Amino acid sequence: MSLINSTKLDEANKYELEVNVDKDTFSAATIKAYKKQVKSINIPGFRKGKAPKHMIERMYGKGVFYDDAIDETYPKALADATVEAGLKAVSVDDLSIKEVSDDGYTFTAKITVAPELTVDGYKGIEVEKLSTEVTEDAIDEELQAVRERNGRMVTVEDRSCENGDTVVIDFEGFCDGEAFEGGKAENFNLKLGEGQFIPGFEDAVVGHSTGEEFTIDVKFPEDYNAENLAGKDAQFKIKLHEIKVKELPEVDDEFVKDVSEKDTLEEYREELKEKVAKRLEEEADKDFDNKLTDALVELATEEIPEAMYQNEVRDMVQQFEMQLQSQGLNLQTYLQYTGMEQGTIEATYRPQAEKRVKLRLVLEAIARQEDIKADDEALEAEYNKLAEAYNMKADEVKNFVSEDALSEDIRVDKAMQLVRDNAKTK
Repeated sequence: MSLINSTKLDEANKYELEVNVDKDTFSAATIKAYKKQVKSINIPGFRKGKAPKHMIERMYGKGVFYDDAIDETYPKALADATVEAGLKAVSVDDLSIKEVSDDGYTFTAKITVAPELTVDGYKGIEVEKLSTEVTEDAIDEELQAVRERNGRMVTVEDRSCENGDTVVIDFEGFCDGEAFEGGKAENFNLKLGEGQFIPGFEDAVVGHSTGEEFTIDVKFPEDYNAENLAGKDAQFKIKLHEIKVKELPEVDDEFVKDVSEKDTLEEYREELKEKVAKRLEEEADKDFDNKLTDALVELATEEIPEAMYQNEVRDMVQQFEMQLQSQGLNLQTYLQYTGMEQGTIEATYRPQAEKRVKLRLVLEAIARQEDIKADDEALEAEYNKLAEAYNMKADEVKNFVSEDALSEDIRVDKAMQLVRDNAKTK
């Protein structure tokens, strides 16, 4: 396989490649296609699946296996030709096969390539960094969070429920006098005032007491995800079994001994101070990076192919689908449950995808302009890090992650570090 010619087209970021697939490569692919298809081919005089290749070609034509052989070979041929031409393809816009014979074939492909940006102003970016001062109020908030985590639910018997309470209820919903799917539950724990249910539901429960059975009237929002219920009036029959509130522990030395290795409240507040300081520093660093990222994205002023955004959105949707699968769901089931369409998910990811693409191109440009390299030591360290993360040997990781791809990631990381080192805080 070889690149015959590479031609830049008038359109931005467009090239046409002419590529040859040689006789040996094509012949091996036609034999593979023959072995795949022969089991389903009947030729008079031969048992099914036993006809020789030349007999099938004689009956059905010389090129009977050409299409499958082309499908088998052109992706790698195009990928190799793109690398040979020094290009990074982001999409194939048109592919035309010509001159097919037993000696191989030639094809042309019009491709869109990733642009090589030229950027300025990436050194000395001014960013306001968040304060990391630990105040007494911040320590009090952390202490309150610990109290909340160690609180216990107790049953209230002597009053009606109010916002902030957790109620245990049975409920069943009806529209036009008919029960609807998903509108029924028993012994459901609902914290009032948090807006978990449709507007009006929780407000209508407030004021009722343990043991009461009652009906409330609500209206589903016009944009409710179940179309059969959107905008409709509904009634819910409810039985209130229990009212619960969270009882928080007193903050004293005994409480401190229960929740930490410290003996006194004073010692524990010092420990919390260190914890808050670490968290504030991490939050400040993350915010600093986010602001730097926003500034770098603004440097991408050149035209960027739409295909790059679409590819990134597709990758993000695939990652989301993998997360769903880890939870025992698939994308189609998720869409049915939420009443969403795939286009809605793609539109949600689009802004983040644009930002990722622009940031990557800017950092690649900085690495190129600063002549940043990925040395052998950095590569080996990154392979070892990946091996540890995936519980594999470094040599095994190398079979899945190419050195070129990893080198580019390292160069991009170093470019980002260069931007950080040269940034100014205000």
